[in-house]
This record gives sequence, structure tokens and C-alpha cells, in this order.
Amino acid sequence: MTQPVIVGTDGSRAATAAVEWAAGDAARKGLPLRIVHAVDRLPYEIARYPIPVEDQLDRAGRRILEEAEQTVRETHPVVRVTTALIEGDPSRVLRQEAGNAAQIVVGSRGHGGFAGMLLGSVSMHVAGQVDVPVVVVRPGVSAPNGLIVVGVDGSDEAGTALTYAFEEARLRDCRLLALYAWQLPVHAFAPEIAYDVDEVRKAQEEYVADVLRAHRDRYPGVRAEMRAVCAHPVAALVEAGDKADLLVVGSRGRGAVGAAVLGSVSRAVLHHAHCAVAVVRPPRG
Repeated sequence: MTQPVIVGTDGSRAATAAVEWAAGDAARKGLPLRIVHAVDRLPYEIARYPIPVEDQLDRAGRRILEEAEQTVRETHPVVRVTTALIEGDPSRVLRQEAGNAAQIVVGSRGHGGFAGMLLGSVSMHVAGQVDVPVVVVRPGVSAPNGLIVVGVDGSDEAGTALTYAFEEARLRDCRLLALYAWQLPVHAFAPEIAYDVDEVRKAQEEYVADVLRAHRDRYPGVRAEMRAVCAHPVAALVEAGDKADLLVVGSRGRGAVGAAVLGSVSRAVLHHAHCAVAVVRPPRG
């Protein structure tokens, strides 16, 4: 059975953008789309509402799913769409859904069924903790720029992210920028130590070129550019992402605690980038 692209929605503006993004990606990849709404009753149970909250939450959730499904059928009629109303904490629901998913897509902020899925919660509780790519979508994205940016640093995590980015660029028929941000060591500024900045820059550019070579052979149709810049990785990636349709970063993918799973660069990029961000984890083992 083909694994679907799974998108979480609560009917918010960000969630609607996530549904649209997920539908487009599912159409390009020829995958089914599963739209999920989490019904989290805990806040209402604690408040002891004297009204039949259960029926209201269910009705609201079904309406949200119906509207999302209708949007997809109108914009991407070839995509096979299913919906699911699932009880539970939104982050836990998405992690469980990831076991049968090709990809998880969420909005950057939400309300209602995904009230807890603010950007920080996505970073801590979903991205990096599941075995599939997690894409966080911002609302109000401008027209396509025809560019995907991916951060590389020589790690296995970055290699997996690079493969994902090349595949997305192939499917979208757009350009790819592989960005390697490096910083001079502290001792480089000591007056008594000779440090050839041009030589270091040349070495970094050669390194990035080597990283790209194998992927260029696998994806000859992708117009890929490599760039090594002397800058903080977060600042360089966020700036490059301003002109991108998608920014791809790797995840350390180890441990059980969110802060230990999602690297500092990935977490900061999720917080500050203005385009959609894909966090890609390397395969286990």
C-alpha cells in the first residue's frame, strides 16, 4: 500500500496553507493525501464546561475536514483524499500517524484541534522525532520563486536532506541551492597567528562541490548551484530562504527529548524562516 502525505489541520489560516502545500506535493509525487484533525478534549474536561462539548468538538472537526477535502478536490482533483477525526493530543496524534506516512505537513501556527501546535511545539514534539520528513508551512506565501535551498555540512543528516531537496527540485522543475555556511575559528583573529582566509574559503567551496557531485550525477536535470559562505548557518539559511519556495535542513534524529533531537540550527531555522521548512531525518540504523 502506498504511504500517504499526511497533513494536520484545525481550519486556521496556517493549517489551510499546509493543506494546500501538502496537496500540491502529493500530486507531484503521485501519492494519496490523508487530512487529519485532532480532537483534544483535555482543556475542556479540565474546565468542566456545562455544555455538550463532545458534540460541538466533533461537529467542528468534521466541518473542518470537509472544507479541507473540498479545497483539495477543487484544486487537485487527481489526488486521492481521505480524512480522519482522531482524539488525542495533536503532537502525539501526528507522531502516531507518521508510522504510516511518506511525509508529515503542518502549519506554523494554529488554533482549535491543533492549538498546541505552535511553531515551538512542532519543533520540539514532531520534527526530528519521526522517521519521515516534516514540513512546516507558513501562511501568506508569495508566488513561487522556483528555488529550493538546502543546508549542507558534511554530516549524514545533511546528506539525507540534500537527497530530499534534489528530489523536490526535480519534481518542481526548479533550481537548487546547496548552502554551506562556515565560520572562522576564534584563533583566526589572534594577531600572532597567520590565517589565510582565501585559502580556507577555497577549501570550503571545494568541499561543497564534492558533496554535490554524486547528487548531480543522480539528478542530471536539476540545475544545482553550490555556495560556501562565511556566516552563521542560521543567518545564512534564513536569508537564502527569503527567496526560496522551500528550505531543507537535516535533523540529528537521536534521543527521546525534543531539545536533544532537533539540532540548534534546525530549531532556529524553523523559528525564523519565512518560507516552508522541511526537516529531514536520516534513516534509523
